[in-house]
Amino acid sequence: MNLLYILLRKEFRQIFRNKAILAITFIMPTMQFLVLPLAVNYEVKNINLVVVDNDYSTYSRQLLSKITGSGYFRLVANSLSYKAAYKFIETDEADLILEIPQGFERNLVREGNQKVFVAINAINGTKANLGGSYLNSIIADFNKDIILQLLPQANLNTGLEITSLNWFNPQRNYNLSLIPGLLALLVTLVGGFLAALNIVKEKEAGTIEQMNVSPITKTQFILAKLIPFWILANIVFSIGLLLAYFVYDIIPQGNILVLYVFVAVYLLAVLGFGLLISTFCETQQQAMLIMFFFMLIFILLGGLFSPIDSMPNWVKWITKLNPVTYLIEVIRLVMLKGSGLKDILPQMYAIIAMAVVLNTWAIFNYKKTS
Repeated sequence: MNLLYILLRKEFRQIFRNKAILAITFIMPTMQFLVLPLAVNYEVKNINLVVVDNDYSTYSRQLLSKITGSGYFRLVANSLSYKAAYKFIETDEADLILEIPQGFERNLVREGNQKVFVAINAINGTKANLGGSYLNSIIADFNKDIILQLLPQANLNTGLEITSLNWFNPQRNYNLSLIPGLLALLVTLVGGFLAALNIVKEKEAGTIEQMNVSPITKTQFILAKLIPFWILANIVFSIGLLLAYFVYDIIPQGNILVLYVFVAVYLLAVLGFGLLISTFCETQQQAMLIMFFFMLIFILLGGLFSPIDSMPNWVKWITKLNPVTYLIEVIRLVMLKGSGLKDILPQMYAIIAMAVVLNTWAIFNYKKTS
């Protein structure tokens, strides 16, 4: 234990002497946590719309007013022809074209039906799908209003009536689902990258040889590299929780201690993974590139930006080996749903298994002899 204490003291001295590590550990995650929720938004607004109104009637103006008044669309131009409107699509100045045919109002009044044409720029798939969905919903609502105007006696409330309730996020606040996941990503990035660079830095500086000829065991060496960053990553997690509470007004519904217990075990797995990569690499550049490769996969398959249930079956099996998946799920369960330790036991068992395998592998892979 005395040797481990000496090693830990050395590691902390090295960390606090290196101002870059302190900046990466504390300042960068804090800034990212404050800025990213403002930029990453699940709600699409300011969709550029070009209208081709061939009717110029009262109803066409009412429809256009309803669309622009929704707050989702920004009218770019009111073109005289579809050909002229299409040029806005070609130059990426518009996302959608709405063409109202001639006789729009007359056909609605006399025949009771009329079609409008919607062209969508599908280069940005997310914006195209949501923009088209918003526009269809507004047109359907406008259609309902027209029917009530023309046929006041019509009963549009017949048939099925759907009443929905949004559990755990009644206002559909995207921050409630984004920020817990973002907190998981930042803790993973800080712990994973710093651990991956740790042993490699000793190799590049040449001090690893002194460690190898000392009576320090491989287990003591790995623990000395793991514990300091485990403590720092827990501090980063605490800062994230405080920012979520004071800046974004997110109040955890569950027991915070349950969250800390899971994060403590989770960091053992992530740090063990970083140290394992560090034992394979000879330079910090190699460690950074390999860690970036895995982190990109962890982030994209973590379930933050795309639901895991919508992924192909073979990808779902890969997500079972992704530690970020479990942390995002657990933080959401505890913070939003109020789940207890018993509810997160399946995720806990999976992370414990990962921590044991990765750290054991790192210990055995670290070679004290060249």
